[in-house]
Order: sequence, then C-alpha cells, then structure tokens
Amino acid sequence: MLLDYICFAFYLFTSGIIVAGMFQEQGPNKTLSIATAVVAIVLHTFILKSTILIEPGQNMSILNVASIVGWIISITMLSASFKLPNTILLPVVYGFTGILVLLSNAMPGAHVVQMNIQPSLIIHVSLALFAYACLGIAFLYALQLFYINLRLKEKNASILHSSLPPLMAVEHILFKLLLVGTVLLTLSLISGFIFLDNMFTKEQAHKTVLSLIAWVIYTTIVFGHAKFGWRGKPVITSTIIGSVILTLAYFGSRFVREVLLNA
Repeated sequence: MLLDYICFAFYLFTSGIIVAGMFQEQGPNKTLSIATAVVAIVLHTFILKSTILIEPGQNMSILNVASIVGWIISITMLSASFKLPNTILLPVVYGFTGILVLLSNAMPGAHVVQMNIQPSLIIHVSLALFAYACLGIAFLYALQLFYINLRLKEKNASILHSSLPPLMAVEHILFKLLLVGTVLLTLSLISGFIFLDNMFTKEQAHKTVLSLIAWVIYTTIVFGHAKFGWRGKPVITSTIIGSVILTLAYFGSRFVREVLLNA
C-alpha cells in the first residue's frame, strides 16, 4: 500500500512540474519531469507485478486492466515526448494513471484467469490492450486538436499558447494513431473469433457488438481520411464517440458487475 501512495505521488508530482512549466516562458523542466515519470512508471511496474501475477493465475480485475492500460499509455507518451508534441497531454495521462493506482489499492477486486496455459488468450488480450491504449492516446490527441482549434479562434493570445503544438502536427499524429489502433483492434477481433468460442455468449455478446461498432467507426474515419481527405470537427467527434463505445465494450458490464454490484 505504501508503494501505491509513493507511485501516485510521483505521478502527481510529474504532472505538477509540467503544468507549472506551461505558465513559464522557458516551459516545463523536461529533465526533472522525465526523471520523476520514470520513477513513477518503474514503481507502477512492481505494483502491477504484485497485484496481477497471483496464484493460480492472473488477477485481471477491471481496475487492474485499467491500470495496465494507464501504464502502457504512460510509457508510450513518455517515449513519444522526446519527438512528438504531447506536453499538454502528459499531465492528464500521468494524473489519470496515478488515480488508477490509488483506486486499485482502495477498491481491490478479483477476476482470475489462467493465461499461462492459454497462449491464444495471451495473444488476444495483448492485442486488445494495445489497441485500446493506442486508440486511447488517439482520443487524447483528438481532445488536444479540439482545444487547439478553440484557442486559434480566440482573438486574445494566452500564455498557454507557447505550449500548444502546431495544429497540423497534432492532426498528422492523430491519423497515424487511428490507423495503428484500428489495425490492432482488427487483429484483436480476428484473434477473438479464431481462438475464443464465447464471443457471442450472453456474457460477452455486448462486448463483441460494441467492439464491432467501434471498429466500424474507426475504420470509416481512416478510410474517409485516406480516400476523401476527411479532417476537422467530424473526425474529432467520431473519434471521441468511437472511444466512448470502445470503453463501454471493454469495461461497461465489468464495471457494473465488479464495482456497482461487487460481484
């Protein structure tokens, strides 16, 4: 439990460094923020190992899965920060991941699976996690793109403008993320239909249907951009809708069952 609080503190401290730097002319202290983020992620790794790898299998409760996704997104965003314009997104990512670490400690749950003897399940779950993480980052970039569009329409300049990345650069990254995420989601669905026999059972049907709806939305965005040059507000709105539907697919029923009903 102490490790959870320390990890949360480092995530929060990193977010504070970046946010405070946005209001300074020289910007955030990148070296310090990277160092504290690395410490938080390393601590988070040990926490995930101790909470997920249990006997007789793996504890893939809803909060543990969300914590894994936050961990993946944090590592990805930290790595990308060396080359991509994502400074304004990092406090959101680190803060949210830190909260997930605390929630996993405050609201422990159990949903034990045995992936060690089911390689096919490992493939499917890994693809699903990376697809959701990638499309989750795309969602953040869509929000950032929406925010930049709003600020560009304002007449008065803001001190935060110095921290905003170029509009076209963010849009370019958004479509790359959507493409990669859609491919991963496609592979995740294919692996599910090939390796699993319960995709349309009563317990899994809603997840499958919602995932397919999200896949149609993402595929349409990617195809529309490549074929017809779609961009702007419709793409941002569709990306956000797709993310909400995919989140409901991944966590909806489990949230009701594990958190609300405590079953």
